[in-house]
Amino acid sequence: MSYVKPEVVVDNMIEAGKYKASLGVKDILIRGGLSGALLGFATTLALVAATQTHLPIVGALVFPVGFVMIILLGLELVTGSFALLATTFLDKKLGFGKLMSNWTWVFIGNLLGSLLYAVLYVAATTKFGHVESTPVIELIKKIAEGKTIGYAHIGMDGLYTVFVKAIFCNWMVTLGAVMALTSTSTGGKILAMWLPILTFFGQGFEHAVVNMFVIPAGMMLGANVSVADWWLWNQIPVTLGNMVGGAVFTGMALYLTHRKVEK
Repeated sequence: MSYVKPEVVVDNMIEAGKYKASLGVKDILIRGGLSGALLGFATTLALVAATQTHLPIVGALVFPVGFVMIILLGLELVTGSFALLATTFLDKKLGFGKLMSNWTWVFIGNLLGSLLYAVLYVAATTKFGHVESTPVIELIKKIAEGKTIGYAHIGMDGLYTVFVKAIFCNWMVTLGAVMALTSTSTGGKILAMWLPILTFFGQGFEHAVVNMFVIPAGMMLGANVSVADWWLWNQIPVTLGNMVGGAVFTGMALYLTHRKVEK
């Protein structure tokens, strides 16, 4: 049987967190950069599927391909690390300083990879400025504005909304990382990961790394969004919400109920 029991999964989460915390900055930046780019690929694939079929749920069905590639290749995604390293920290096998250092460097790596893909994608989709509008271009611009000035228009309630949606998002995304540990077979890992990632993307929740691509790409394509709009109304509150969703609702919750400590 390829199924792994929950208490063993939590042990493996702790070990995964220890391994990730042991990585050097070079490896973190490379793996984080690749993760940011791969999520960008998955996002544009999802948007193409949604515009071609006029059914956003079809985009959600294909989006998990990016997450699957990231996990199977052992890359670094800060949203997943919010849960895995949190369990290692709770188990007192990781210090707070090392925890924050890892999260910071992975965040930077994800951001660099996302921005690189955004620049290259915008160049390709506009044919280096020769194409001004396509269904996907217009959708990216609409999404970028909705994720920033759309929240700004309702003030503090907008911040509360984006924060809660970020919690919901990473509650599911980190479950994707954990579900990959519930099977020892590649096929089982893929199927298990697909479920929570589909759940988050299909409902339009807020993912920090996806937004590192889609908002800057929208800005480059002409969306009415400033750098301040991006960070104040989305990137900062979304990152904090993702942190809570992953560390508390997945990492801490599973640790408290499944961690078996010998007495």
